[in-house]
Amino acid sequence: MLQKKICLLGAFGVGKTSLVRRFVDTIFSDSYLTTVGVKIDKKVVRTGADDVALILWDIAGEDEVSAVRVSYLRGAAGYLLVVDGTRPETLATAESIQGRIRAELGAVPFFVLLNKSDLVEDWALPPERIEALAADGWLFRRTSAKTGIGVDETFGELAARLAG
Repeated sequence: MLQKKICLLGAFGVGKTSLVRRFVDTIFSDSYLTTVGVKIDKKVVRTGADDVALILWDIAGEDEVSAVRVSYLRGAAGYLLVVDGTRPETLATAESIQGRIRAELGAVPFFVLLNKSDLVEDWALPPERIEALAADGWLFRRTSAKTGIGVDETFGELAARLAG
């Protein structure tokens, strides 16, 4: 069985831990728990005829004071950049993280998860910025850890890409 390390990265409070809990345990909780350092989970995903064990590294959020530790990224086969659709500044944080990851890991598969898509009335991301980044090769997926929309599909699609 293939094992692939996947890192979840993004600003504080974008829903990284909630997405992992939804994917691994199929649950959602409204209570907010800050991740300190890194939390590691595992889930086996069937991709075609193969099983892929995804080793999920839920890395503590980033802001202008606290940046992602590069050592956490080593060995990652892919990653998910998580953005809170109701907070445009989290897209800027994702852009900053992406630049550093590319410098550290090179070109590895990744998706940008536009999380909290269930809060459509509060959506605040500039469509023109999303379009520009998509034109640059960023792959966007809308997700909701609360409702589960897009979560299993996105993790499964990344696993399939990593399985070859």
